[in-house]
Amino acid sequence: MSLKVALQMDPVQNIDIDADSSFVIGLEALARGHELYYYQPQDIALDGATVVANSYRLDLRREKGNHFSLSEQKIRNLAEMDVILLRQDPPFDMSYITTTYLLDMIHPKTLVVNNPSEVRANSEKLYVARFPELMAPTLVSRNTEQISSFRKLHKDIILKPLYGNGGAGVFHVGPDDENMNALLEMMFAGNSEPVMVQAYLPDVRAGDKRIILIDGKPMGAVNRIPADGDARANMHAGGQAVKCELSARDKEICAAIGPDLKKRGLIFAGIDVIGGSLTEINVTSPTGLQEIARFDGNHLEQNLWDAIEKRL
Repeated sequence: MSLKVALQMDPVQNIDIDADSSFVIGLEALARGHELYYYQPQDIALDGATVVANSYRLDLRREKGNHFSLSEQKIRNLAEMDVILLRQDPPFDMSYITTTYLLDMIHPKTLVVNNPSEVRANSEKLYVARFPELMAPTLVSRNTEQISSFRKLHKDIILKPLYGNGGAGVFHVGPDDENMNALLEMMFAGNSEPVMVQAYLPDVRAGDKRIILIDGKPMGAVNRIPADGDARANMHAGGQAVKCELSARDKEICAAIGPDLKKRGLIFAGIDVIGGSLTEINVTSPTGLQEIARFDGNHLEQNLWDAIEKRL
């Protein structure tokens, strides 16, 4: 089948063609003969009862410095698309949430991946709380007394913005660190959001495993080793990707959460596992496809498109 596919994503000119998952998803769409379109989140609009986007026809190629071509920019009715890939990065702010409301108006007749209402309802740092038996000790709060009590209990902690990504604004606070109050003041400044506080897992030195699930099934994984002197394993923060296999515990975690992902229409997900503890379930814009392909030769964008086409 030939499909009309739109990528809702961050600026295409800025992507790293050796790392970006949206890039290979788009390449695979073109390889299958699908028409590919592109627009940024600020380009989507509601015109009366019609969801539209000021979009381009998009061509992609693996040529550094010449990896894309745009043509035919015009306002297009998104209901005329067969598939829309919701691929912009967080922060998961009101702008992001508004795009999910608009896409809700055309899904599922136009298949949005991932299901926008479920993306909105299952923030990746909160979704893990549906599986308390799998997760690391966690607190989500804005109350400094609660956070201090959590720290006294667990000694070493990690502070995270609740709606960030890529390791930005993540801090490791040891039991004797005198900076915690200042860090909380900084994280709370200018917003009313709580933070996520998790017990520090020393096993992170051995890696933070990213496991890709497609339609609820684990399809591949890559381990991310933090740089020396950094508690963050995110590749955006300098983590090093290394080959890995799924452990028995990894498979147990995937078996527990996979059916829920599938039921919710969260076709493409990436979970983070440290030392056998689930820390995040990423459903907004999961990454890791190119790293997995380099290590084991499995091009999971093919599996993703198989799952999408099966849904249609």
